Amino acid sequence: MAATNLPRPLLLLLLHLSLVLQVSGIGINYGTMGNNLPQPKRVAQLLQSTLINKVKIYDTNPEILEAFANTGVDLIVAVENSQVANITSNSPSAAEKWFTSRIAPFIPATSIVTIAVGNEYLSADGDKLDHNALVRAMQNLHAVLVAHGLDRKIKVTTPHSMALLASSFPPSASTFAAMLVPTMTAIVGFLADTGAPFMINAYPYFAYRDNPKTISLDYALLGNSTKVPDPKGYTYNNMLDAQIDAVRSAINSLGFGNRSIKIVVSESGWPSKGDAGDTVATPENARTYNTRLIERAQSNKGTPMKPKENIEIFVFSLFNENKKQGGTSERNFGIFNADGSKVYDVDLSCQFCSNSGEKLGFGEKALTNRGPSVWCVAKPHADEKMHGRNYWNCDFKGTGLVTFSDPSYGQCRYAQQ
Repeated sequence: MAATNLPRPLLLLLLHLSLVLQVSGIGINYGTMGNNLPQPKRVAQLLQSTLINKVKIYDTNPEILEAFANTGVDLIVAVENSQVANITSNSPSAAEKWFTSRIAPFIPATSIVTIAVGNEYLSADGDKLDHNALVRAMQNLHAVLVAHGLDRKIKVTTPHSMALLASSFPPSASTFAAMLVPTMTAIVGFLADTGAPFMINAYPYFAYRDNPKTISLDYALLGNSTKVPDPKGYTYNNMLDAQIDAVRSAINSLGFGNRSIKIVVSESGWPSKGDAGDTVATPENARTYNTRLIERAQSNKGTPMKPKENIEIFVFSLFNENKKQGGTSERNFGIFNADGSKVYDVDLSCQFCSNSGEKLGFGEKALTNRGPSVWCVAKPHADEKMHGRNYWNCDFKGTGLVTFSDPSYGQCRYAQQ
């Protein structure tokens, strides 16, 4: 067969594939249980100067939804636990009313991609609803989205805590608590049928804090020096991967092993301060964990059970929240203080954020020249000007690449970022 002459732009793209930097975004949780937090518009400005491309909130705060309009940041919004009962009737009319008042006024300007029904609802204290009410609420909201032609754009799911598992070790033998099996079967079936992700809030911090004699700190902090074997032949270097695979095994135990269900880590983080005697809630450990967590989110790698399946991660959290209930650690998971200063140094931006290479502070905007020359190579008609002239906009959801060597040739010139 004769050799195929590839167009030079395509050839360049292939040649640079192993050398270029693919800019991957990360998610973050934006809680508002504080009386000293900055205004949402200022928060939106901050996040546009970072690699954060998804934000998860815990309600449908209209001020936040408006602030993120036309920013290119995807939002995960929520039905509060206390409101789930309002949309669990057999008729979707209550869900329609919720959608019409809470979501419809803000789309498409605000990119809402997921509705989280409750948060750790099945393990939350004080909720009197039966577990099946959660399933009905999810079904009703999905029916509304179908009626509006939005079910492919907006998915419906619910974040769970690890407490739903009967046990999490070894990961390959994990199952859901027996009393929750009927409900979880219905929920997982719904997610599989609608293409929505299974969300899990996973915190190695709590596991280590409560069991420091049996768990290595390096293992909890996403290090690489610890190797924990699983009877099925898997080896785990960090607890987060083990927790994710424990959830995967529990899902498979319900009979969904042959269905494609994406697992998303909807919350994970490490506090910088704790109660007296909590020696691991420190700025140093928080910095180590979240730095590694962000690196893991950008690595596009999977877990021992599914090494090629990328895991989407939402860091918890954006701010320290001084009005959260519970122990001291609950109020100190933030990467930023309320005044916008960093609690500890963690890189949410990039080495090209300014001329001097300094990391951006709260609300600072990146300069046009971000250091070394950067070119954007994308598919035809995927002009970066259409997406905002920023280096992270060169990704075009996986169809473009950022390269630091000029790919221009002849009369074909690629614009420098």
